Amino acid sequence: MDRFRPVLAVLTAALLAVPGITALSSAARAADADLARNGGFETGLDGWTCPAGTTVNTPVHSGGSALRATPAGSDNAQCAQRVTVRPDSQYTLSGYVRGSYVYLGASGTGTTDVSTWTQSAPDWQRLTTTFRTGPATSSVTIYTHGWYGTGAYYADDLTLTGPGVDAGQPPAAPTGLRTGTVTSTSVALSWTAVPGATGYAVYRDGVKTQTAGGTSATVTGLTAATAYSFQVTATNDTGESARSATVTATTATGSGGGDGGSSGLPAHALVGYLHASFANGSGYTRLADVPDSWDVIDLAFGEPTSVTSGDIRFDRCPVTECPTVESDADFKAAIKAKQAAGKKVLISIGGANGQVQLTTTAARDTFVSSVSKIIDEYGLDGLDIDFEGHSLSLNTGDTDFRNPTTPVVVNLISALKTLKARYGARFVLTMAPETFFVQMGYQYYGTGKWGGQDPRCGAYLPVIHALRDDLTLLHVQDYNSGPIMGLDNQYHSMGGADFHTAMTDMLLTGFPVAGDPDNVFPPLRPDQVAIGMPASVNAGNGYVAPAEVTKSLDCLTKRTGCGTYTPHGTWPALRGLMTWSVNWDRFAGWEFQRMFDGYFG
Repeated sequence: MDRFRPVLAVLTAALLAVPGITALSSAARAADADLARNGGFETGLDGWTCPAGTTVNTPVHSGGSALRATPAGSDNAQCAQRVTVRPDSQYTLSGYVRGSYVYLGASGTGTTDVSTWTQSAPDWQRLTTTFRTGPATSSVTIYTHGWYGTGAYYADDLTLTGPGVDAGQPPAAPTGLRTGTVTSTSVALSWTAVPGATGYAVYRDGVKTQTAGGTSATVTGLTAATAYSFQVTATNDTGESARSATVTATTATGSGGGDGGSSGLPAHALVGYLHASFANGSGYTRLADVPDSWDVIDLAFGEPTSVTSGDIRFDRCPVTECPTVESDADFKAAIKAKQAAGKKVLISIGGANGQVQLTTTAARDTFVSSVSKIIDEYGLDGLDIDFEGHSLSLNTGDTDFRNPTTPVVVNLISALKTLKARYGARFVLTMAPETFFVQMGYQYYGTGKWGGQDPRCGAYLPVIHALRDDLTLLHVQDYNSGPIMGLDNQYHSMGGADFHTAMTDMLLTGFPVAGDPDNVFPPLRPDQVAIGMPASVNAGNGYVAPAEVTKSLDCLTKRTGCGTYTPHGTWPALRGLMTWSVNWDRFAGWEFQRMFDGYFG
């Protein structure tokens, strides 16, 4: 079409010179509008989210600037922009790219997401694709990205052509507001999407309490056995709609799911792993010698007889490896003594060497029976899931964390729900995933819509979500981690207060999975979250000094002393800290324990 534009310009000028012919209508101009902001990157990265990108002066396709982005490791250097569009409308996305394996696409279209790519473009090459928005779609995300380990790519003159959205009008009020899961401290809400809305606000008893990017939200921090009213509004760049109709919900009494006070944990808890089945450089620590500061003691580890058997065994450290190990009778007596003092003793399943894949329902059932046998034999309070490595991954096409289809995920969820139902409300269930399996889900989820991503990325999210009303504590391992993007769309690296603050804020605020504003992982309650970190420099990569831990706690619970990252809320009810491990803390002179005692008292 480019070669016809001079002719069209001449014809248009001629028509305008004829009496009675006026300028094109605003509707016609809107149909040809370019909705992409700063598509030529002439004002830097304004309007774009490009963590691995920058602008350069050469090479450029036109103008004075272009995008240069460099994939590295598990990052494909995506550069994305969210654009407001009209529902049920046709759009054309195009742009010029250089490099190898460069992609241009659109997601969140409400119909079929599209992408196009070039394997090799030594000079500028035009990519173009079209799509139609769904009947309720008010925004889409356009993006360009490279491929893992293929070097830098360039992009310039990106356009999204199609009907614009009339300015000057806020969206209509949402309809279809309804309640979902109700616990003693939270109420889940959902509603129908509003055309033209770019976000939503949630009102509780007439007061705005939070915002949401998609059509669902979970209101947390509520009081048990209390009635609440809720409304939502829709927002865009122009303003806020009228409020929706009101729905009401009464929170549970606290005897059902979630903690609700039923777990027996103190308001602020210290969680530690005790090396019960092996020895290392930290030395063996008898359970009876664990100080009273530790509120939850995770016995590490129960491991499977084979990766897919589901048959979990807990073998205590042999005397040949741990000369000071206590007898079984003394070990069981120590468990009872800890419980009498108000402590919780759990069996932790997995660890770095204990890969567990429940690929079949038979493995699921064996998991339930074998874990139950361990809990019953030692009289334990519950279970910690510490699946690492390749225990959890998502099959191709499993893209919705709310409705998982991968057997290892579905079977684990079923097994944990069965155990929770078997032992009742006081059963303590905790999880200790790595950041790659949780917070990395903000950028990537499973193999992705186009394949090629690590299938383990974000794989814990469906498990956490399905068990959120049964989950006592989530303490993500903020260590042995690569850089992770926070909600500020900046990468954060372990080793300082900001990393803990950013990672914890994601759990307490919620986040769109794989950047999809219509697929939001809801926040957890603050009493369900503890921060995981190494006890000493010997325990793992990512150790931070006590002063840095204090900074992060101050920022999250008081919103004071924050560094470069500012959290989205203040959570004085944050449950506490988890550490690897009790043994390593003893080796380091109990520094971690003293810091916790000094902060929480």
